[in-house]
Amino acid sequence: MSDGRSDHWERVYVTKEEAEVSWYQDAPAISLEMIERAGVSRDAAIVDIGSGASNLVDALLDRGFTDLTVLDLSKIALHVSGKRLGAAAERVHWIAADITEWRPERHYSLWHDRATFHFLTDLQDRAAYLTALKAAVPAGGWAMLATFALDGPEKCSGPPVVRYSPVTLAECLGGEFTLLNQRHHLHTTPGGARQSFQFSLFRRGSRSD
Repeated sequence: MSDGRSDHWERVYVTKEEAEVSWYQDAPAISLEMIERAGVSRDAAIVDIGSGASNLVDALLDRGFTDLTVLDLSKIALHVSGKRLGAAAERVHWIAADITEWRPERHYSLWHDRATFHFLTDLQDRAAYLTALKAAVPAGGWAMLATFALDGPEKCSGPPVVRYSPVTLAECLGGEFTLLNQRHHLHTTPGGARQSFQFSLFRRGSRSD
């Protein structure tokens, strides 16, 4: 299944510019807001899961964050991001991997995922994703996940998705993660369509709890 996913997303990035894909946004405003709400320091380790060629990494570098990891299934998408950043790309850790097969080698203070988890329609794939998340985020760490909301699209760029509310997403993560902030967002695609997203910010049981 991993090879099929990889082939699909490589084709997407071969045939479309980043500003043409449906999830493109000029500025990752809500993601940045959620990261600021988490209050992590500028030297905190942040991992962006399923980043594609998103400009979130650019925005975080501009804001002084110094320990950034970007992970995506598509090597082409990562190349696009690195080329866009130029010399600044050397300040980022780049990982080409399927999140359902990735085994984190370190901890991260904050896990960011805008629109990756909802593509995992297979129960085993979701379980593998959550295993990686829980290995990466220690007690006191943060996880921000954005997915299509319950009234969002049923498919995206071809593949089907699973739609979530903050409550059903919290149920997936389990009781060790507490939902601390949520936002509904109507995203306008480059083609003018409106897509309903939900953004949820969780904290894993604090060391002081």
